[in-house]
Amino acid sequence: MMSNDLSALNPIQRSRDIEQMTSSPLDILVIGGGITGSGAALDAASRGLSVGLLEQRDYASGTSSRSSKLFHGGLRYLEQLNFGLVSEALGERNLMLKMLCPHLARPVSFVYPLRHRLWERAYVGVGVFIYDLMAKRSGSPLPRHEHISKSQLEEMAPAIDGSKFHGAVRYWDAQVDDARHTMMVARTAAAHGATLATSSRVVGLEATDAGVLVSAIDLESGNPLNIEAKTVINAAGVWSDDIQDLAGSDGLDVEASKGIHLVVPRDRIASETGMILRTKDSVLFVIPWDQHWIIGTTDTPWSLRRAHPAASKTDIDYVLGWINTVLAKPLRPDDVVGVYAGLRPLLTGESEETSKLSREHAVIDDGRGLISVAGGKYTTYRLMARDAVDVAARYLTGKVPESRTAELPLVGADSYRWAKGESLPADVSEDTHVRLLGRYGSLAREIYAILERRPELGDRVSEEPYMGAEIVYAATHEGALHLDDFLTRRTRISIETRHRGAQAAGPVSRLVSPLLGWDETIQNREIEHYRARVEAERDSQRQPDDRTADAARMGASDVRTGLSI
Repeated sequence: MMSNDLSALNPIQRSRDIEQMTSSPLDILVIGGGITGSGAALDAASRGLSVGLLEQRDYASGTSSRSSKLFHGGLRYLEQLNFGLVSEALGERNLMLKMLCPHLARPVSFVYPLRHRLWERAYVGVGVFIYDLMAKRSGSPLPRHEHISKSQLEEMAPAIDGSKFHGAVRYWDAQVDDARHTMMVARTAAAHGATLATSSRVVGLEATDAGVLVSAIDLESGNPLNIEAKTVINAAGVWSDDIQDLAGSDGLDVEASKGIHLVVPRDRIASETGMILRTKDSVLFVIPWDQHWIIGTTDTPWSLRRAHPAASKTDIDYVLGWINTVLAKPLRPDDVVGVYAGLRPLLTGESEETSKLSREHAVIDDGRGLISVAGGKYTTYRLMARDAVDVAARYLTGKVPESRTAELPLVGADSYRWAKGESLPADVSEDTHVRLLGRYGSLAREIYAILERRPELGDRVSEEPYMGAEIVYAATHEGALHLDDFLTRRTRISIETRHRGAQAAGPVSRLVSPLLGWDETIQNREIEHYRARVEAERDSQRQPDDRTADAARMGASDVRTGLSI
């Protein structure tokens, strides 16, 4: 049963919003349903503007679901003396923890192991001290850093080879499930009146006397869409140049950098804290992730197909090689249960190495109604969105209000702390309640409402931690349209299990088919697509380099188009 909740994303909402976008001119149309585009839609809608959003695949299907899953200032940018970027990112991190999404963001600590006894402790200690000082200026709720002795490090992280280190410095940042957060930003935009449509690919942009005429294709039906807007915000990430080309514009020069992450079981690394390690070119994070660790990332140029970047065997061996320099018991390739790769949209600079390209963002106005925004960090998405809407407002008549998003909690954040003390429904354990609060906040009550109506949906999906009720809710409230959406972004079954979601594809399809109108033919096609994707990814991860890995990954077509895009 679909919901009347204004924030709910589902096929009925999608059809209604497409009808509205194509029948009435908009103030702003946003292209791209990643974190920046979703943030721009929320920023504009919360100012009272009429805004639509088109995304060619799913919310967060690109870069925004494939990050290190942190809200952080970026210690290495501090080392590069980029104080402005670090300061604004720390301010945003603190906002997320305290007001905007306390249900999704949580504190996480890291140790920086010290190989040298004196000078390195002083060097790292001063850097982290400055980091904490900058964070304190914007009201950091996190503990201050601390110096850890060799014996304390061995007790805190017995997995580390203590013979190589002279203690550590421990500091704190914040963690978030990036895909869920992006989807919650989109839901909050919908709650404020934004019209949103995934599976909608923009194919043309034409400047008119009234603004911009946008041509798109509904990839679910194949129908053409024509949308009029006074101005368009291009938040397409690594596709930004493509959108500029459609408009005959230029300005931004975006380069893609590939980063991969490995997922290993929690019991393979005995530690009560995360780690940050220096590599030859950058840093490597070891991040606690429920019953797993996320290890990454790499930072290498990527010039191949962008929809599904592939991790090669060389990438995987690189990450394993660096983490094994600190572990007493090395990780083996068969310890890895999940792998994901993403592309960062970086603004090009003078250096040819992507690890030195700019993480700061830029907003460019082509003078004909197309506003392009790119660069930046996941953590600073709200500032990027605000700046893009500020520029877009120049094309609108009348006074446009200032941005409100610094004081606008996401759906699920309101009453979150009250919900933490709520009495539990029957058959829901305290551990399950805590897990659901971390995924839904106060909206966990809507999961419990489903369980009251259909207690059988309390069963786990294919022995995973996710309940059937969560899968159903993803269809009725969270905009999932295809198996890949359910298994890769609404849940993380695709990276948290050795079968990569292949065993869950059947049970999940049976749960959502009545809600999405799938007959047996569509069910089988969805399962076939998903399992082919899993096999293509496994094949790519056995290949020696980017080109062969990309060719292997493209062996599976995209479920929304049937093409290897």
